[in-house]
Amino acid sequence: MKIYLFRHGETEWSVAGRHTGLTDLPLTEKGIAEAKCLRMGMQFDKVMTSPLKRAKETCILAGYEKEMIVEPALVEWNYGDYEGKTSKEIWEGNPGWTIFNQDPPNGEKAEEVGKRADLVISKCSQGVTAIFSSGHFLRVLAARWLGLAAADGRYLVLSTASRSLLGSEHKSPAILLWNDTSHLDKLG
Repeated sequence: MKIYLFRHGETEWSVAGRHTGLTDLPLTEKGIAEAKCLRMGMQFDKVMTSPLKRAKETCILAGYEKEMIVEPALVEWNYGDYEGKTSKEIWEGNPGWTIFNQDPPNGEKAEEVGKRADLVISKCSQGVTAIFSSGHFLRVLAARWLGLAAADGRYLVLSTASRSLLGSEHKSPAILLWNDTSHLDKLG
């Protein structure tokens, strides 16, 4: 089994460094161009996307509209009171905070996100699956694939419109490709 992970293209808030959980933002013009660069011409056994606009648009622009299945469990982490805020704004009242070292007030707990990631993994086919979602959720999904705690997603940075590949080596879960953005080189 292999799972390709595609982070959505750029949004206004990703450029500004704002925590974008459940706010349903569209892609920017650059994000649209980035998403089109994700076209691989590859056939997948299953294509799943977050219900959020930024992920669905990326999936469609990458060429998988007909195959896509909207999966509610792929939604981004609920940042609660920190939704829309930058890290700098959050640090004014909570120095050093990150989504991985402390649950956001009135938001989703790391363990809850981990359970959603486990559910998504269980829905992947034995063949090759494509997943379109958001950065923090995909980092948790990769950590859970490796058998790590959700908070260990802190070690796995993802750029917008990146592609990654989860698989195995000698029957052990492994990351085969991570945060690849080489397809964006043609954008200049």
